Amino acid sequence: MSSPTGPASGLPVRMPRPRQPGRHRRPEPLAAPEGAPALVLAVPGTSSAATRSLAEEVVSIARSELPGLDARIGYLEGDDAEFPTLQSVLTGAAEERTARYEQARAAGADVTEPDGPVAVVVPLLAGPDNALLRRVRQAVMESRIAADLTDVLGPHPLLAEALHVRLSEAGLARADRARLFTVATAADGIILASVGGEEAVQAAGITGMLLAARLAVPVMAAALDEEGAIAATAEQLRGSGSQQLALAPYLIGPEIDAGLLDAAAKEAGCSAAEALGPYPAIGKLALAKYTTALGIAPQQPQGAPVR
Repeated sequence: MSSPTGPASGLPVRMPRPRQPGRHRRPEPLAAPEGAPALVLAVPGTSSAATRSLAEEVVSIARSELPGLDARIGYLEGDDAEFPTLQSVLTGAAEERTARYEQARAAGADVTEPDGPVAVVVPLLAGPDNALLRRVRQAVMESRIAADLTDVLGPHPLLAEALHVRLSEAGLARADRARLFTVATAADGIILASVGGEEAVQAAGITGMLLAARLAVPVMAAALDEEGAIAATAEQLRGSGSQQLALAPYLIGPEIDAGLLDAAAKEAGCSAAEALGPYPAIGKLALAKYTTALGIAPQQPQGAPVR
């Protein structure tokens, strides 16, 4: 047992570390404001155990970045039992906020009636897909709950980093250009596959330029949902000198049938990396959309420097 002046038993005592003075001290950790709206992740695609696991990991990353965050998951194709729909999640968040207010009043607390959005809805999409975004907007409208809807997660340097990692995990890219080793199967041309039409291809192309800078190889975006687009892009890359191509899905995962990716890789005659999935950047970008919508973001998450 220790006394205020030192350890009575001779054992060392861990004292609190003093705050580092000056402009280089670490910033105080940000926490979710009391009564802040919920972050509701809008998950597209067919509901499944794999989709739920991915979404739960994304919100877990967001919670770890912002203590006290109320983060929930709503599915566009949910069943309200195992996979709650986006509408039911928004309704539940509104009911819980009203219940907390009424309980506080009943306890005699001096509280004001809550106002403002009940939730901030963040679509789990790397790029724009108008068909899916219309469904998200429709679900928010049908819930009749005050909620803000953010943009999709990309384009962003962190997504280029995530694509690089997925390619390196598949043996299709060097993990780090600064290190003196080679990957025999490394691609010399990348097809960045997106869904959502021409707007999605253009958005993917922005991230593709960042990926090209990281890998020092040409990267071209193409639409998975446009017949012949992947094959035409592969032919264009080969015509410009690339011999060993790779397909990199500019997708998180739930929004696309895995069979479509396999078919596209065969069409292009190349190997494919995995979708982005629950890469840490996805959770950080979802949180950045939320905090920016609320005006509490000290800064946007930064991408790793190009190596």
